[in-house]
Amino acid sequence: MAGYSGVSAIALQAGLFSRTTEQSNAKDAQQQKLSMSRPAPSTAKASDAKKTEISQAVPPKAAPKLRFARKVTADNFEPTEHYYPKVLNAEQHPMVSNFFHLTLKRIAERYSHLHPNVDKNVLIQVLKQPPSHLRWSGADLFVTTTSQGQRKLTVIETNTCPSGQKSMPRSDSKLNEGFGYQTLIRNTFKPMLNDLPPELYSGALAVVYDKNKMEASGYAHAMADVFREDVYMVEFYNDDKDPPVRFDKDGVMSIRDENGKWLKVRAAFRYVTQNPWDRIPMKTKTKILNPIITCISGGRNKNLAAKAYGHLNMKLKSTGLQLNTPRTFTDVPFQAIPFAIASLGGIGVIKSPYGNAGVDVFTITSEEELDDFMKNFGKEGMGMGRGYGEKFIVQSLIGNANWSSDVGTGRFYHVGTVPTSKGNIYVADIRMMIIWDGTKWTPLAVYSRRSKEPLPAELDRNVPSFDVLGTNLSIKLGENKWGTDTNRLMVMDTRDFNKLGIGLDDLIDGFVQTVLATVAIDNLCKVFMGTDPNLVGLGHDFSKGVNMSTNNPNFGEFDFETFMQLNPDKDILEDIARCNGYAFQPGM
Repeated sequence: MAGYSGVSAIALQAGLFSRTTEQSNAKDAQQQKLSMSRPAPSTAKASDAKKTEISQAVPPKAAPKLRFARKVTADNFEPTEHYYPKVLNAEQHPMVSNFFHLTLKRIAERYSHLHPNVDKNVLIQVLKQPPSHLRWSGADLFVTTTSQGQRKLTVIETNTCPSGQKSMPRSDSKLNEGFGYQTLIRNTFKPMLNDLPPELYSGALAVVYDKNKMEASGYAHAMADVFREDVYMVEFYNDDKDPPVRFDKDGVMSIRDENGKWLKVRAAFRYVTQNPWDRIPMKTKTKILNPIITCISGGRNKNLAAKAYGHLNMKLKSTGLQLNTPRTFTDVPFQAIPFAIASLGGIGVIKSPYGNAGVDVFTITSEEELDDFMKNFGKEGMGMGRGYGEKFIVQSLIGNANWSSDVGTGRFYHVGTVPTSKGNIYVADIRMMIIWDGTKWTPLAVYSRRSKEPLPAELDRNVPSFDVLGTNLSIKLGENKWGTDTNRLMVMDTRDFNKLGIGLDDLIDGFVQTVLATVAIDNLCKVFMGTDPNLVGLGHDFSKGVNMSTNNPNFGEFDFETFMQLNPDKDILEDIARCNGYAFQPGM
């Protein structure tokens, strides 16, 4: 399983697989329910007349409250509002502090020393490769090993709106000034405004979000402090019929203030996570961190992320560098999923590519779990995903030594936490947040999360496998409503770090893997948005025929046709087309 092995589902399909009638009907029914284009026909019976009369007597619900942007002023950062309680009194572990103070040169020296087949000069080049679009990201990684002791960090996914600040212990003075928040705004966000269009010089600054208000508001306060001006915070949900954010035909964002006045925005920090491509255009004059192209190119599209990872590994093959990922089947139609799972020994992970926060991820360790998924995916109230997207990815599952996916090169399994006093070992991940600081990639925050149930030596069929393997803390309570299970949060302090069983070299490895994953996705962004010859970097020739000249009239324009070829999935294509005014018909 070393590295990436992408397997196109075209070979799996061979024209034989299609979504079942039952599955299509379930999806169509769900879409019809969500549609507000026309009311459903009445099915009331005569015997229900009395009940109908009573229901009609009930006054109609009040119209939803109109949302508007809220002003944030400078010098009002309150640590208790932007950090978890367990972080406020935590002391950062000395080894973690040492990691954050390592220079890029020392990181490269250490990594190449432990990986003597790696070309150190290429590693330094990667760590200094300027991004074209993706300037801030976070990767979720598992520490894995084999029965022969082949230990490595494996990238599970990359995120374009990563959390991390609220979970990062720092000194009292740094907490009080919002150090991590300010570092990102000062070093990554602010430089984006250097080439701002003149017509937006007088525009406002904003933070738009649909999740994680704790960190989104932290960035708003940091922005107000760094720029010494008022900043607007505004919620932007995918189900808002009259949202407080809009874009004009030129891609200029405007926000509605409390007086109903629309204000132009010169730059915005985005923490919009749920299908953001259905309401934010691909190309905007308003500067946005991160732009939507980063989401569809892999940051919130696991299908294209896998392809980007595989392509980068191909380009780096002779350098010794390798991005470690599970074995992945891409573009898998619904009916081909059992075939893909069987190819992994009957154990695997099914992912609908566009979900996040643990949504639309299904661990399969038995025929019963696979049957349950195949019968209930997308059905409302069954806890089996949203039903968004017609193509899936299927990946090898990392479990325990006796029950991980068989990928032909050995079984990788979780190193897990240090055993508790009861002898329990838990699955734990590492979230590594990185930013581009103008000269290099640098780590900014790191934390861990553990699973709900301990990792057994043998599978217990009475315990859902996701409770054993899933580490995400987010709990979906409803549409655009989230909770957090902070009991499983493990921060990098003197107490929790020692439970993780990781060391400095694991943190270095995690950082390198995160940069590789980020560079891979950014390279794919260049394919879809045109390529600047000054920023081509590694792997720029992902797609043949890309015009690398800035004189190209289409430079900077989204290449929808190429995207359709690399990601042939109707749901996301329809959303992108609708938001950007592209012509699209299923089957094009």
